[in-house]
Amino acid sequence: MSADLGGRTGLQGKLSQWLRGRRPKEAAGDGGREDLLLAAAGAGLPLAPAAHPAPGYRCSCDRVGCPTPARHPVSFAWQTQSTTDRAQIERWARHQPQANFITATGMVHDVLDVPLEAGREALERLLGAGIEVGPVAESDDGRLLFFTLTRGTPEDEDEWWPCELDCHPETADEHPGLRWHCRGSYVLVPPARLPGDQGVYWVRGLEHPLPDPLSLLETLTDACARYAGEEPDHASAAWPLRH
Repeated sequence: MSADLGGRTGLQGKLSQWLRGRRPKEAAGDGGREDLLLAAAGAGLPLAPAAHPAPGYRCSCDRVGCPTPARHPVSFAWQTQSTTDRAQIERWARHQPQANFITATGMVHDVLDVPLEAGREALERLLGAGIEVGPVAESDDGRLLFFTLTRGTPEDEDEWWPCELDCHPETADEHPGLRWHCRGSYVLVPPARLPGDQGVYWVRGLEHPLPDPLSLLETLTDACARYAGEEPDHASAAWPLRH
């Protein structure tokens, strides 16, 4: 069940209290899991199976020292495998009942991935200003994920984002602040399980339309700069590069 913060009827203090509290995690039962996955696919998010936790903080892939346990796809062909086909997702979900799922970004949607406290601050400010915010997921490993429309592949391949914000799975650890998941990247889609009885779950559901990422970017970069103890640098925000 997602928390709907879209209304403006609550007091700012109540909103702040909600953002700083714990949200109930999604039901882990097969029915709830499958329904949420189908809802994600129905909203246009392409999905593919991912690894899941194994006993002892290990990953189901059995790779010794897996750097991203339960957070990566099970197939190297995940980009072409990702789909919104309902029948295929039902088969995966039923035949792999423990599997997490990833959603491939840069096709229909991007994800702006920020530290949890910075994300909560930004979400409060965005909603308080009446800016439309789309689906938001929280990961118990300390991240808040803002789902947006994709900027797509520009007609001019020289027009893209600064590389320090263009995050790929293998470079995620190099981006402790804002990570922009676009083409060639992915994130876990709720509901997902992480080692140590942690998880990923919706705090704003898929009933909220995907916004343009640029409508959120300045607020997110400001919040991340404050989180890191730095002065916001609006000039270096991730605007398209033009040559």
